[in-house]
Amino acid sequence: MPSVLRNRTYRHLFTAQIVALAGTGLATVALSLLAYDIAGENASAVLGTALAIKMVAYVAVAPLAAAFAGRVPRRALMAGTDLIRAGAALALPFVTQVWQVYLLIFVLQAASAAFTPAFQATIPQVLPEERDYTRALSMSRLAYDLESLGSPALAAGLLTLVPYDWLFAGTALGFLASAALVVSAVLPGPAPVERSEGVYAKAGFGTRLFWSTPRLRALLALDLAVAASGAIVFVDTVVLVRDHFHRSAGAVSLALGAYGAGSMLAALLLPRLLRRTGDRPVMLGAAFALPAVLAAVAALAAVAPGSGSWWALLGAWAAIGAACSAVLTPGGRLVRRSTADEDLPAAFAAQFSLSHGCWLLTYPLAGWFAAGAGLPATASALGAIALAAAAAATLIWPARDPERLEHTHADLPADHPHLTGASRAAGGWRHGHPYVIDRHHHTWPQARPSRVGG
Repeated sequence: MPSVLRNRTYRHLFTAQIVALAGTGLATVALSLLAYDIAGENASAVLGTALAIKMVAYVAVAPLAAAFAGRVPRRALMAGTDLIRAGAALALPFVTQVWQVYLLIFVLQAASAAFTPAFQATIPQVLPEERDYTRALSMSRLAYDLESLGSPALAAGLLTLVPYDWLFAGTALGFLASAALVVSAVLPGPAPVERSEGVYAKAGFGTRLFWSTPRLRALLALDLAVAASGAIVFVDTVVLVRDHFHRSAGAVSLALGAYGAGSMLAALLLPRLLRRTGDRPVMLGAAFALPAVLAAVAALAAVAPGSGSWWALLGAWAAIGAACSAVLTPGGRLVRRSTADEDLPAAFAAQFSLSHGCWLLTYPLAGWFAAGAGLPATASALGAIALAAAAAATLIWPARDPERLEHTHADLPADHPHLTGASRAAGGWRHGHPYVIDRHHHTWPQARPSRVGG
């Protein structure tokens, strides 16, 4: 993996990601404690609403930001959104009302919704070789995992020295450092886009791409399984730790760190595993593991407060982290495999927006349902959603999913450059190549291996 770090641009971007994630991790712990400080036993409902607002920002802003991305230098876009995020983080310690938390979370996450897809679309251009890109995906997942593991540990240490609201200052420093690193990198320009549609049509193309490509529809179902499982970790950990297990604020960091440790272990093992088995078996197997773990969490939460196994909770959180990592890490490979270069920003923005739409459903459920019906019922409901999503992904994603497909063009003239090497067939011209939805291919053909060119 260290070989990709020899690329200076990627090294700067990866470091920017690490420092920004470290700051975000501090904010995750601080926000949980801020919600508990403001709302007490209703903290789950406050967190569920705050995280739902975060998802609304992601779903609404990401596609529009991608549509405008070609008009703004990518470096200026990413650095500018880092500065906005830093400002919102600095304002959070001064809130006294729940609505103020909601407003600042929206501003911060709207900036993230513009930053993250631009970052994701830049990496495959910086590292065009598939092996390097796969390693970069694993390193990116590892960065998220180190944040999940290291930031809570750092937060736990800082909480012994300073009040929790000082953690937001660390968040702001992370975003400022990220902006400086982005400015220091030389980023590739966007690939030329030949479509002439307006902003809203461009924003909608990524969604159409996902809907038209079977493996990407399956990826969305898998994202729902991950969201159902991750929601209980990010929304309900503080209540489980403080009220069910009667542990200190520092133990919240430890529980979130267990989730990060499981995810990190999976990320380290994935590159070799993916080379041996491919994306589909790994991702589907991990997705089916999630409802089983949530069933165990429901049983753990059903026992009397103070009598459950603390170590069992840590183990469950680590298992959820590992399974979620095994689903999420290969997702970038599927998007890249299914998208033309000029459409990568739209594709990653759509994936960002649609996947977070799943979290928009599960975050409020994890918060409001836990506050009303209790944690055992919440874990059971989320487990049922994860199981249904994993089953749907299995049905949607063909077991035989070749990259190269034969297909017929009935709407292109015979002298069109795209038809070079094609043969006349009933209804048009037939040829085969790595197939993606783009300006020449609007629907998905019947999947079968091409015999054109091997």
